[in-house]
Amino acid sequence: MKVALFVPCFVDAFFPEAGIATLELLEKLGCEVDYPLQQTCCGQPMANSGCEKDAAATEQLFVDNFAGYEYIVTPSGSCTHHIRDHLTAIEQTDTVRQVRTRTMELVEFLHDVLKVKALPWARFPHKVGLHNSCGTLRALRTASMSEIDEPFFSKPMDLLNMVRDIEFVMPARPDECCGFGGTFSVGEEPVSARMGYDKVRDHKQAGAEYIVSADSSCLMHQQGCARRLGLDLKFIHIAQILNGAAA
Repeated sequence: MKVALFVPCFVDAFFPEAGIATLELLEKLGCEVDYPLQQTCCGQPMANSGCEKDAAATEQLFVDNFAGYEYIVTPSGSCTHHIRDHLTAIEQTDTVRQVRTRTMELVEFLHDVLKVKALPWARFPHKVGLHNSCGTLRALRTASMSEIDEPFFSKPMDLLNMVRDIEFVMPARPDECCGFGGTFSVGEEPVSARMGYDKVRDHKQAGAEYIVSADSSCLMHQQGCARRLGLDLKFIHIAQILNGAAA
C-alpha cells in the first residue's frame, strides 16, 4: 500500500523522533511511503485562533501536496481533526474533500486500515499511563469516552497490548484534558497550567513511569508541568513504542 506521510510542523520542529518512528513503523508494516517535500503546516494554529481566512493559503498548499494519495497518515490527532473537520477556509472541491477524508491519524490507520495483529519487534518493559488527547478521544473517537455510557473500546490500547512486557496504570481521571489546547495554553495560561499539574499528578499517583500519547503537543505540555513540579515522569509518542523503542 502506498501512503503519504504528513509530519506536522510541531513534530518536525520539536519531536522529529516521532516522525521518524512513524516512517519506520509504516515501512516495517509493508507500506510504501512518500514524503512530499514541499509540505508545511495544515493551518490548524490559525484556525484554532479564530483566523480561519488567514489559513486559506496554508490549507490549499496542504491539499496541493497530498492530492492523489490513497491515504495520508500523520502522527498527530489534533492535525487530523483539523483536516477532517475544519479544513474549510478554501473552496470545497472534490479534491479537497478527498484529501480531507483520506487523512488519518497513525493509530486509527494501523487499527482500522492495516488491521495490525502483531508487532513482534516491540518491547517496552515499563509502567505506562495512556493519555488520549481531546482530539483523538472526542473528535476521532479512537477510544470510548468515560463521560458517555457506552461499551469500552480503545484503539491505542489494542495496539499497545501487542507490545511485550508493557504494564499499564490507570489514572483516576483518564479522560480529563491536560490543558494544552494550542493557543489556549497561551491565552489562559494559569488555567492551562493547573490542568496540566492535575494531569501529571494523577498519572504519577497511579504509578506511571512513562506517559504515552498520539499527540506530541500534549506530551510537551505535560512534560513542562512535570518538570516544574519535580515529578520523575518520562514522555513518549505511541509511534516510538510501537516501532520498538525500549526506553
